[in-house]
Amino acid sequence: MTASSASPAAAAGAASTALLTDRYELTMLDAARADGTIDRPCVFELFTRRLPEGRRYAVTAGLDRAIDAIASHRFDDEVLAALERDAVVSEPTLAWLAGYRFRGDAWALPEGEIVSPNVPAMTVSASFGDAVLLETVLLSVLNHDTAVASAASRMVVAADGRPLFEFGSRRTHEEAAVAAARAAVLVGFIGTSNLEAGRRYGLRTLGTSAHAFTLVHDDEPTAFRAQIAALGTRTTLLVDTFDVPQGIREAVAAGGPDLDAIRIDCGDPAAEAHHARALLDELGNHDTRIVMSGDLDEHRIDACRGAPIDAFGVGTAVVTGSGAPTAGFVYKLVARARERGGELEPVAKAGGGKATVGGWKAAARRFEDGVAVADVLHPWGRPPPPGSRPLQVPVIAAGEALPRPSFATSQQHHRDTLAELPASALDVSPGTVALPTVREGQDPSAAQPRNGATP
Repeated sequence: MTASSASPAAAAGAASTALLTDRYELTMLDAARADGTIDRPCVFELFTRRLPEGRRYAVTAGLDRAIDAIASHRFDDEVLAALERDAVVSEPTLAWLAGYRFRGDAWALPEGEIVSPNVPAMTVSASFGDAVLLETVLLSVLNHDTAVASAASRMVVAADGRPLFEFGSRRTHEEAAVAAARAAVLVGFIGTSNLEAGRRYGLRTLGTSAHAFTLVHDDEPTAFRAQIAALGTRTTLLVDTFDVPQGIREAVAAGGPDLDAIRIDCGDPAAEAHHARALLDELGNHDTRIVMSGDLDEHRIDACRGAPIDAFGVGTAVVTGSGAPTAGFVYKLVARARERGGELEPVAKAGGGKATVGGWKAAARRFEDGVAVADVLHPWGRPPPPGSRPLQVPVIAAGEALPRPSFATSQQHHRDTLAELPASALDVSPGTVALPTVREGQDPSAAQPRNGATP
């Protein structure tokens, strides 16, 4: 994916995203059109109040897909007919929607960026009508992809340089599987089993065989010989259909010393790997790699440090966010003007844990001796504090998507931002958020004692 104002998905002519929303977005719009507030200039911020319990960092993903969703947010005849049939909005609002296209501006954290509680991952500046229609679809895309990327990044850290393959297509919705594959590869997985993700996003696809291939043959040696006849010795043989040691012996007999890899999909991964490595070496297959799969997550992968495992295949845990299937993003109105050209006024919701902080905010990352120590919120339009790095970048101007970085650039951005974190952030055991979010001039040690707090 090269720098461009449109992604391959958008260029292909995606279907309308207008009904990928909640009914109340349209009923609010209907009422706002009737009373005139539909045109009030507004600022919405999309952010999370806290990270999942025990997580030290999270990673933004899905921005490219979100921009495509905005571009496809059109109320064509079919969509309007559905709204009319179900009496969702009045006739005048149907006419307003017929001409709808997003005409505002948006800023966001780049894909692959570390995201802290209360830092706007996306900021939308537009009329109330333009902005409110995007709430559900933006939250749907960014909550899912960020959850997957955050879990996948932790797995990459735990793997300690060993490759990871994304194998989770069968554990989630078919379209979610495509997005999950992209998010996982964004943060360091080397490829996916999902062919549609490979086609749509140019990702490397991987995979050879499952237990069914072994079972359809009369015996294991016959199955292994058939696979090697079709794919050559640079393939991976699944050796745990019956007995793992015997499966390894049969794999070596079929593939010889040039057999690329074996895969084990059961048992204790570290223990199985030690036994497998000893047997492979005994049989003379010193270069045959060991791939482990089977209900792995970042904690089980982390427990395999020092084990002779060459690669990991991860399924359920990565596509479901490893126990945190949403990033917890919300989309809140933080400023509005009473009329076009009027001064923006902060607005906020009161009420316990769901209270918000009003006002249009920017964020910058503060460093000490080259290490990130906090994310600082400051008023929009004011220069960031000295020695800090601004976090948001413009992504839409006057309704038009701005040129986007390539996928490879976003991958590198994640590696660079991960390297900025303190070493303790890369521990996958439960801990507190690595980068507290503070207001300008606030001491980082005084904020966020756990995994998030309203600054």
